[in-house]
Formats: sequence, structure tokens, C-alpha cells
Amino acid sequence: MPKEKDDVIVRVIGAGLAGCEAAHFLAKHGIKVRLSDIKPKKFTPAHSERNFAELVCSNSLKSNDVYGNACGLLKEEMRLFGSLVISAADSAKVPAGGALAVDRAAFSEKITKTLLDDPNIEIVSEEAEDLPCEGYAIIATGPLTTEKLAEKLSARFGGNLYFYDAAAPIVSASSIDTGHTFAADRYGKGEGDYLNCPMNKEEYEAFVSALLSAERAVVREFDKRDVFDGCMPVEVMAARGPDTLRFGMLKPVGLYDKDGKRPYAVLQLRKENCEGSAYNLVGCQTNLKFAEQKRVFSIVPALKNAEFLRYGVMHRNTYLDSPKILSEDYSLKENGKIFFAGQITGVEGYVESAASGLYAAVCCALKIAGEKSLAADVRTVMGALARHVCTESADFQPMNANYGILRPPEREIRDKAAKKRAFAERSLEITKSLKDSVEKALC
Repeated sequence: MPKEKDDVIVRVIGAGLAGCEAAHFLAKHGIKVRLSDIKPKKFTPAHSERNFAELVCSNSLKSNDVYGNACGLLKEEMRLFGSLVISAADSAKVPAGGALAVDRAAFSEKITKTLLDDPNIEIVSEEAEDLPCEGYAIIATGPLTTEKLAEKLSARFGGNLYFYDAAAPIVSASSIDTGHTFAADRYGKGEGDYLNCPMNKEEYEAFVSALLSAERAVVREFDKRDVFDGCMPVEVMAARGPDTLRFGMLKPVGLYDKDGKRPYAVLQLRKENCEGSAYNLVGCQTNLKFAEQKRVFSIVPALKNAEFLRYGVMHRNTYLDSPKILSEDYSLKENGKIFFAGQITGVEGYVESAASGLYAAVCCALKIAGEKSLAADVRTVMGALARHVCTESADFQPMNANYGILRPPEREIRDKAAKKRAFAERSLEITKSLKDSVEKALC
């Protein structure tokens, strides 16, 4: 790293997962960072906690299976690059079978403290109203970018892209009727980390009927085309057909009750914190009015007396028409010193957002060092996501980590498990090499 790095201060705007990840990587490599966020002076409609990297829609960072799941592989790529987000998640994890779920409060607290304790990071509470006029910057304001900045971005780059995102309710553990539950992980993967709420045919049909007739909080502001499929409200899914939920988030496949029988349908609950005092209704993101949520979910026998600690909510997410304005290192085509990261770029998911922040920070640090940015290597998940956001498309949509965006293995592999392993082994070998070359360039 050249001596000029001492004169560089990178502005990181937004202290969500992407911004925190970016700030940490830069600071760890001796680059001064000015991290700004509207917290704690202001909050977005979906946020309420003072700490950074607040998780809203779920406490799950999805699968931890490196060799059998693309998001699990992405996490391992990030670990190799010293990811703050994944390190914090590993230290704050709660039992969730093969998934990496976290205690939200402990997770955010760990990240916030790490950044506060770093002498290379200055943290300020302020609202960004426009892009910086000069110098290096990483814009990671997330899908809930404040109105003033969103208007400036729209005026500058055009487009009006958005989708709707929903969160699931959380209930008190003490209010769950455990006489109507059984502990088990699907297909026996895990140590019985999920609490399962079985329903018979009559109970399931009553639940679906109640969902379809319940009053929603927002009726005409969005339609099904605006809702990201990975966060589809349970009531919208139910409207697709009477058995949709039973073959979706309420599927009983791989689960057997205390008598060894497979229920007609199962609503799974996942621990929300380390103490196990709260549980998340898995896959039950919703836009129903609060009173309706209590009425509908109480139809599930195990939840008949449930105390809701947080009701489900829906909020609008904004993202850029990234292929028109971003290069494959997440920097502006018109200004290579300004980077974007997180869900505003068109990556979707907590892990994907953090990964884009890490990737953008690596590329920013390389430019400061006088080196070339990373080329988006589509043999790795991080690289493939970067390529996705800069690839022209007639219908640009948010993208999760998945094997479909990766370049196929060099040789044909018919067995699915073997093919996924081949993806992972190739990706990790390339990522290790990239990490070594980046560290050498930045030392």
C-alpha cells in the first residue's frame, strides 16, 4: 500500500451489513474510514435498534452448508477474506439445524463494538442527501435509502426500481403450547433445533381460509409483481392455491411427530435469541394488520395463546438499475471512486448484501493502492453476484446466491451432490488465491 493511503479517507455511507463490512475491511488494511448513518438520530420505517447491522426480516443467514448450498459457499468465501459479518454471526449463532441463525441483539452489538473500537474508523450520525463530490466513497444505504438521497439518485441515474419485502412475526417462548409441538429438524439434520407446530387437515384448511379473508395493512400500494419472491407474504402465497403452503413453508416432508407420524402440515418455529425466550415463525412473512395476525396465527394449535413480541411488517425496498451505471467492481462507470454496495445494487439477502460490501471494499482498497480492481470471476459466488449487477438485462431483478449464476464446472457432472461439491472446491481454491494476491497488494 503506498504512503498516499495516509491521506485518503473513504466515506462509507450506511451502517447496515454492507456498510459495516466495507468499513471493517478498509480499516483493517490501514485505510481511514468515515462511517456515517442516520442512527441513532433517525430510523427507517423497518429499523428500531440503535446498533448497526440490524437484522429486520429474519434472524437467519440461511444455509451453512459449504458444499451443498450456494449461500453456504458464499459465507465460506467471505470467511476467507476475514468477513466481520460472518465472524459476528458465528459468535452469535443460535441453534437452527443446518442454517446459520443468530441472536439479533448479540450480532448487531458485536459488529457495532468492533467498529467503535477501531481507531481507523470515525463514526458520525448524519443523513446523506447526495453523493460525495470528491474522493472515495462506498454508498451502502440499503433498500430503505432515505427519501432525499433516493430522489437525488433517481434524478441522476433515472429509473424507479423497487420491490416489497416482508418480515415474519416473533412470539414469546413461554406462550407457546408445547403440548402441541415437537422438536425436530427436517430430515434429521441438526439436533432438534426447530420447534414444530403440526396441523391436521381441518386445522390447516381453517388457517388458509383465515389468511385469505384477513385484512391487509397495505391493500392497493403493491401487487404480486412488486413482491420479491424470497420474501413473499404468506397470505399472498396462500392465494395461489389451497395446497401451496403445504408444499411450501408449511410442508411436513422430512418431519415426524412424537408418534412417528408425518403431520398434514407443519409451521416451524426457530429460536430468535440465545436464551430461547423468543421464536420466529419461519417463512411466515406477512402484511396482515396486527390484530389479524394474532387472530390468524392463533388458529395453529400450538399458538392459540401466543404472545406476539413483534408483528410481521412489510416495507418498500429501492434498488438501482445497476447494469446501466455500475462496473463489475460496484463502482460508478462515470466515477470509479464512488462505489455502491448492498441491496441497493440489486443483490438480495443479508449474506449477499454483506458480500457486496466486502467485495466493493476490496476493490476500493486496490484502487487506492494503485492496483487494478478485482475482475468479477463467475467461478466464485462473490464474483458472480458482482457480474450480475453489471450485466445488461431487459428486466433487471434482485438476485440471491445460487448455482445458476456460476459458470458450470469444466467437466460434465450428472450427480447433483457431486456437482455442488465441484462448484465449492473450485470456488474456494480461486478465492484463496484471490485473497493471497489482495493481501500482497495491500501489505
